Amino acid sequence: MAKKKQQVANGFVLFDVVYEDGTQTSNRKVPAADLGGLDGDEPARTFIEMQDRKIGEVSGMARGRIKTMVRSKRRVA
Repeated sequence: MAKKKQQVANGFVLFDVVYEDGTQTSNRKVPAADLGGLDGDEPARTFIEMQDRKIGEVSGMARGRIKTMVRSKRRVA
């Protein structure tokens, strides 16, 4: 059986993230090299949380905790 292609754009996998406060961000880029293996998509959560901390430090507004995170659906051109 053929493997389903993953959403990979220029070496990145895209994720849609929903936070506990109900806000959502789409197409968050995570390096494809950081994913896979036995941990699956869990390293993406760590990567996005690290990005959120940096953004919060610069903006002075911290992000909430991540509620759910799924790979972005492929767009039809």
